[in-house]
Amino acid sequence: MKKSSLLLFFFIGLLTISNAQKKEITVEEIYSGGFRTEGLDALRSLENGMQYTVLNFDRSAMTTTIDKYDYATLKKVGTVVSSKDLPEIDYFSSYEFNDNASKILLATEVESIFRRSTLGIFYVYDVSTRGLTRISQSKIREPALSPDGKKVAYVSENNLYLFDIASKETEQMTTDGVKNQIINGVTDWVYEEEFAFVRAFGWNSDGTKIAFLRFDETKVPEFSMDIFGEDLYPSQEIFKYPKAGENNSVVTLHLFDVASKKISKVDLGNPYYIPRIQWMNDADRLSVQTLNRHQNDLKLHAVNAEDNSVSLLHEEKDEAYVDVTDDLTFLADDSFIWTSEKDGYNHIYLYDQDGKLMNQITKGPWEVTRYFGYDQNEDKVYYQSTENGSINRGVYSIESDGQDKKALAAEAGTNSADFSADFTYFINTFSSATTPPVYTLHKALNGKQIKEIKNNKALLTKLKDYQFQPKEFSTIDINGNDLNMYMIKPSDFDESKKYPLLMYQYSGPGSQSVSNQWLNDRDYWHEVLASKGYVVACIDGRGTGFKGSGFKKITYKELGKYEVEDQIAAAIKLSELSYIDENRTGIWGWSYGGFMSTNCILKGNEVFETAIAVAPVTSWRFYDSIYTERFMQTPEENPSGYDDNSPLNYPELLKGKYLLIHGSGDDNVHVQNSMRMIEALVQANKAFDMAIYPDKNHGIYGGMTRVHLFNKMTRFITENL
Repeated sequence: MKKSSLLLFFFIGLLTISNAQKKEITVEEIYSGGFRTEGLDALRSLENGMQYTVLNFDRSAMTTTIDKYDYATLKKVGTVVSSKDLPEIDYFSSYEFNDNASKILLATEVESIFRRSTLGIFYVYDVSTRGLTRISQSKIREPALSPDGKKVAYVSENNLYLFDIASKETEQMTTDGVKNQIINGVTDWVYEEEFAFVRAFGWNSDGTKIAFLRFDETKVPEFSMDIFGEDLYPSQEIFKYPKAGENNSVVTLHLFDVASKKISKVDLGNPYYIPRIQWMNDADRLSVQTLNRHQNDLKLHAVNAEDNSVSLLHEEKDEAYVDVTDDLTFLADDSFIWTSEKDGYNHIYLYDQDGKLMNQITKGPWEVTRYFGYDQNEDKVYYQSTENGSINRGVYSIESDGQDKKALAAEAGTNSADFSADFTYFINTFSSATTPPVYTLHKALNGKQIKEIKNNKALLTKLKDYQFQPKEFSTIDINGNDLNMYMIKPSDFDESKKYPLLMYQYSGPGSQSVSNQWLNDRDYWHEVLASKGYVVACIDGRGTGFKGSGFKKITYKELGKYEVEDQIAAAIKLSELSYIDENRTGIWGWSYGGFMSTNCILKGNEVFETAIAVAPVTSWRFYDSIYTERFMQTPEENPSGYDDNSPLNYPELLKGKYLLIHGSGDDNVHVQNSMRMIEALVQANKAFDMAIYPDKNHGIYGGMTRVHLFNKMTRFITENL
């Protein structure tokens, strides 16, 4: 044997030994926090713009503090309040200032209701007197301090209340709240889930009025869910859940006058949805967004709170649908900034106080992904976008006339900024597929980095001892589109060998799974599989986000058609690679991804040998009205769109190995979806595997649940793919 061949053989041998000596990542380590990143606690900028506060928890002393820090030095300069000085409170889990930071709302004993909603015991802390006042003896929802810090509005048992801090007296604003019938001041289930907010009331700027939404869900069908628990007999949770095509809550807007105690109804012309209300700077002007049932006609109204008159400020229409966002910002004179997809990409627009377009601030074949704010003194709009590539995020500034754009933090990867109140500084969070989160302080005007605050180099050092392969990003030409893709290969990858392929995706409208940021728990699980000899790939097909509204909205009225076609075509194309075993292709996904993986193993039964579906939708007829009808209209209007891509209608196509998993306590995607899929497969006489996790919700977690779940999925993959 030649000397060069001996050296090459020796090198390969050393590499094999080196890889063999590295540890495999385990599911147990992932879900015990073994690869947890260090982060910064959520900070809140003080109005002076020079300082910010952070909620800190001292585990050794079991105390919580609200500490004050200086932006310029990042050093702690004081403690606003500590639970050790409050004998009534062991610790508090969150806080909220009033407008002038004279009062602080402290949350304790918080418990979850649904995804975003909570109940808790709340106190008001007076910063100057250090006095503490309990708001209510029972648990309440969504308390909000008045701007002057003298009163607190909150919801209890579906009614609104007003608490006077000085007198400690409580008055009831509404009296008609009844569970599963009338809700005042907080949202119903479907608004909370799909319009992403819970508090449905707000103070005006001088604290003289409260605007609130009233939900009449009397005609909304009830959904019942068995809770197995530990008692001898199971109980039932019953709540209003409007499925596609069913009745929704009748929502109305009302104003409460604090001085007169009177409530008046605002006539908005009976809109179907009211997804946002927001007071302007003028205490007598309220903005209200309304939507039709198809969600393709969004109106922004201005309400005059003196006489309840309503005028139209702006209207957005789309052939498919209009997204609701939180980007609306009123400037000092109540001119406003708004984001829209009307030119084909999501961009920032400036309107005057009467709703007249002044300027389109950002333009180009890329998406604004976050609006951070506007510095009126410097005439700077700060935002995040995909200008540095659709899988990346950069932080930018631009003047309101669209000139003098600056890249403030645009390194390839994901950048996100948290600005000081006066826009002097921002703290940037950066990560990529190869760099865990790094936190740095910058000057806002030019993006100059002042100092590094925190990094996660210790985690990178730890991962050197493990079989860990970073994602390889690329694109793949599928059905005439250049789709974003990543691939994870085994650490001892040899292109001359054949490897089984497992595809992962979510694929829901406007989503993104292929992004250049640090790993989540599912990414770490993919590393587990890579160490066992699998190639893992993820492709964002048509219907996903951040590549223009046309790409995103092509799936309108046809959920599960184009997305499934793209995954099947991608699997075929990847199987042509020399190192992929075309006879060992699997796919998995969660929620919408479970809907996709189920469809793929049925419609792509000659392509996929294995599929896992976790908490899948199996018919959009079973899912909630707001989400489903946004993309599909109603079942009565679009029956073929609902049924042609429902896996319930072709279970006989199953050929490969299929694992179906669901939590029985899933209030979002009901276990009904899996039960109906099971029955369809049984009647088609098709073999499959399944697991039901008792009382677990859509996230399927708690205790050892995630460990059990992902170990089960690992065994299924290794035994069947």
